[in-house]
Amino acid sequence: MASLDRVKVLVLGDSGVGKSSLVHLLCQNQVLGNPSWTVGCSVDVRVQDYKEGTPEEKTYYIELWDVGGSVGSASSIKSTRAVFYNSVNGIILVHDLTNKKSSQNLYRWSLEALNKDSSPTGVIVSNGDYDREQFADNPVPLLLIGTKFDQIPENKRSEVLNRTAFLSEDFNAEEINLDCTNPRYLAAGTSNAVKLSRFFDKVIEKRYFTRDPSQMTAFTDRKRFNFKSLHYD
Repeated sequence: MASLDRVKVLVLGDSGVGKSSLVHLLCQNQVLGNPSWTVGCSVDVRVQDYKEGTPEEKTYYIELWDVGGSVGSASSIKSTRAVFYNSVNGIILVHDLTNKKSSQNLYRWSLEALNKDSSPTGVIVSNGDYDREQFADNPVPLLLIGTKFDQIPENKRSEVLNRTAFLSEDFNAEEINLDCTNPRYLAAGTSNAVKLSRFFDKVIEKRYFTRDPSQMTAFTDRKRFNFKSLHYD
């Protein structure tokens, strides 16, 4: 096979939310039998047909960088993790739908990645309104994925989905909720599969077809993001 152009997508979220299982499902279309803790970073590759079914269709490699660790890690670990944040073209933010704290921590993960030279400390919560306009101008495409959807009781799903809708709005990103042990959630033709393909196409578009040179390499000369507050309940 001829060499293909590629893009780099970070997969960020707390330990235990299912990032490794998600990446395996996205790249291998199979359930990961025995997931283990990721130390440092694990990279897998997905093949994406950009603008599939159109005259502009072209195949690309999507490198998915599963970054391990915790947002509460020591500064030395965060500094080491920062090397993975170079030349990133997209970010998938992963949270456990049964663990509200993992959802709250996505703000801290995004802050760490978007400001890799300024690791966050303390609790990033204050009074007032969350300034989502900062993400409206963010040139790096984001996708929000909630895992363990199957573990949410039926009588709690409406509440959880309302919460994820707030997250999606804050990050100016589409959301996908799924169970990583069931490939049917990403079956061809489903709304989740359409959202996923649209996200990867957007990442490719930004990397290879954006006319603005400042957006061609995601984090090289990016603006710094500061969170005024989080309204997450």
